[in-house]
Amino acid sequence: MHRRIRTILDTMEHVAAAAIIDAHGRVTGWSDGARVLTGYSAEETVGRPAAELLAEELPPQTLAARSGHVTLRHRDGHPVPVTLTACPVLGPDGEATGFAVTTERPRGPEVTLAGRAFEQASMSMSIFDTQQRYLRLNDAACRVMGVQEEVLLGRHFPETVEDAVHSRGFHSNLRQVVETGMPVRYESFTGAPALNREHAWSTEMWPVRDLEGKVTGVALAAFDSSEQFWARQRLALLNEAAAAIGTTLDVVRTAEELIGLLVPRYADFASVDLLEWVLGAEEPPPVPDGEITMRRVAHGSVTEGTPEAAVHLGETDVYLSFSPPARALRSGRAVLSQAGDPDFMRWVDERNTRAPAGRPFRRGVHSMLAVPLRARGTTLGVIVGIRIGAVDDYGPDDAVLAEELASRAAVCIDNARRFARERTTALALQHSLLPRGLPGQAAVEVAHRYLPSGSLAGIGGDWFDVIPLSGSRVALVVGDVVGHGIPSSATMGRLCMAVRTLADVDLPPDELLTHLDDLVTHLAANDAGEDVAELGATCLYAVYDPVARRLTAAAAGHPAPAVVLPDGSAQLIRMTPGPPLGVGGLPFEATELELPEGAVVALYTDGLIEDRDRDVDRATAEMCRALAAPADSLDDLCDTVLKAVLPEEPSDDVALLLARTRALGTDQVATWDVPPDPALVAVTRQAATDRLTAWGLDEAAFVTELVVSELVTNAIRYGEPPIKLRLIRDRSLICEVSDGSSTSPHLRRAHAFDEGGRGLLLVAQLTQRWGSRQTTNGKTIWAEQPLPPDL
Repeated sequence: MHRRIRTILDTMEHVAAAAIIDAHGRVTGWSDGARVLTGYSAEETVGRPAAELLAEELPPQTLAARSGHVTLRHRDGHPVPVTLTACPVLGPDGEATGFAVTTERPRGPEVTLAGRAFEQASMSMSIFDTQQRYLRLNDAACRVMGVQEEVLLGRHFPETVEDAVHSRGFHSNLRQVVETGMPVRYESFTGAPALNREHAWSTEMWPVRDLEGKVTGVALAAFDSSEQFWARQRLALLNEAAAAIGTTLDVVRTAEELIGLLVPRYADFASVDLLEWVLGAEEPPPVPDGEITMRRVAHGSVTEGTPEAAVHLGETDVYLSFSPPARALRSGRAVLSQAGDPDFMRWVDERNTRAPAGRPFRRGVHSMLAVPLRARGTTLGVIVGIRIGAVDDYGPDDAVLAEELASRAAVCIDNARRFARERTTALALQHSLLPRGLPGQAAVEVAHRYLPSGSLAGIGGDWFDVIPLSGSRVALVVGDVVGHGIPSSATMGRLCMAVRTLADVDLPPDELLTHLDDLVTHLAANDAGEDVAELGATCLYAVYDPVARRLTAAAAGHPAPAVVLPDGSAQLIRMTPGPPLGVGGLPFEATELELPEGAVVALYTDGLIEDRDRDVDRATAEMCRALAAPADSLDDLCDTVLKAVLPEEPSDDVALLLARTRALGTDQVATWDVPPDPALVAVTRQAATDRLTAWGLDEAAFVTELVVSELVTNAIRYGEPPIKLRLIRDRSLICEVSDGSSTSPHLRRAHAFDEGGRGLLLVAQLTQRWGSRQTTNGKTIWAEQPLPPDL
């Protein structure tokens, strides 16, 4: 009998309270809801007359109708008005053996402290039976659901929500609590019938047990954690922005990274427009008061094709003075604008008017946020974000987040702009210092390549040069200054000019590097006042003589050159390496070797073969194989070498200089040993004249006779044997006189009554240029005069 009564009460747990009264008016069953309602436990009520629980007698009409309003007496004495409904309980023979009395909870204010706490709780609270039907909801839960409690009582939970995915997850957790008897913490991000956007919920579900410990329902409390959720999302977005924005020093790429963060999490459409000067090298002008023209560098949309964009990427867009973006640029603060704002509506109309054919501005745009991009007190551009459809309008929190994102992005864009400007300046300086057109000379045929680095380190200090020397010789130079950027390029220019100056003095390669090393040491000491290695550099200086077909080279911390012989074999020249310039402490040694005509000498900087991800020996071997490959010209060979050796993105600057040797034959050079006898000067002069006649240079004979006479006479008077005269027919006619003395003559102005001192002055006036150079056994005085154009 008691089991049957328990079964009846279990089926009534969707009501507020239930009791079983037998035919004699005694209580035989008492639900937990009745205990909550009256304060009496089942032990205190079962077996007692039901009339003892009444505060007043039942009206006759209530007895007749088996329903109506009655007043119960609570255990603590206060009255409890309720509405009772009595249903007969039939026995096996179909006769009524009692009544099942149920009641709804009072419609008035809650009478218990626990009931009032449940009803007035700020979080959404609900109670379900074991079949996931609503038994009770508080006011907060009704507001979330958007209906009165009476509409939901007794209904199955999945029937009351439209989000099927959320319904399945929520429903499964309700079942899990019933099946396991264990509480569940459930977090979700979803909407609700009465809310117009998705919210974050932290839901606690726990089992409700009867006195015997059996699970009779599930209670839950759902806390709307949307504010905390969005705060975490904003913080996560800022953290992601710190890592995702500014990965390269490229303005456009930085703007694209920003758009990737904003769409679709923060905006349905977003664009980045920059002022024109940001993409150039100009100084920032003030933001104009009227309409503002900017260039679109990046945009993105949740819709394929970006229909919200009024302009294509790379095109200019004009923002009128009333538009929110223009206002944001002038004010320097974020500007929120919603549907209904006059300026916003004018802006939308203006967008639709200027939209290209077939690309109207999207309908449904209801909220816009314009944020200026400002870095270091300078306005760079504006970010525009719009929302479309049923999502919320932008609010103050969104503006704060957008300004923080814009601040970080603006610094990255400004860094990229500054890097691009410095790179452009350094590259312009580099190109202005490198030889634009190599000087004409007959010693070698040359081709060259210079590739600036594309890395974040910036332009390096690589340089090369080809310097004509006296006697038809030529100097080949490559160098590399430590560091990158404008300081490195400026230092490179200093060294390049210093090498040209020292080469004009006609110093041997090892002596030239010694003087250059001293210069770098002084520059480092004067510029930095620190370790001279801070201004270190490497250099390779080589001199090729086409008459002797000899190459003399010395290196200061620089890779050795490679040589390709006419038979196709390629190898590095064995050299004694010297220390880099500015280090000091060791001497420089020159290496000499004889080269056949047609050999190719390759000078290069370390960027060609050195890289953190490459083996130097392997790269050097690849370079030698590429140099030995057949090519139609030296320019083609340069391209072949770079393609074969360099990676796709070199991490350092690369300079490559190729020189194919030529040789001056016996038909272009004439040499005489001169006896140290002034009486034989005329014989030497006549021999030179005869050689000019054989060469067809009779027009140059007069000047040549004067030059030979003066230089040979000076060598006999002031020099030491052996004395030699050499004539070289190249692109100019070169006259050289060598002797064993190291004392060089000096040009001076003779006085009116001086018998000598006018010879060198006469030579200087009659020839194109003249000079002297030191040799191993003395010195050489030389003079050049131009040849007729037709020769």
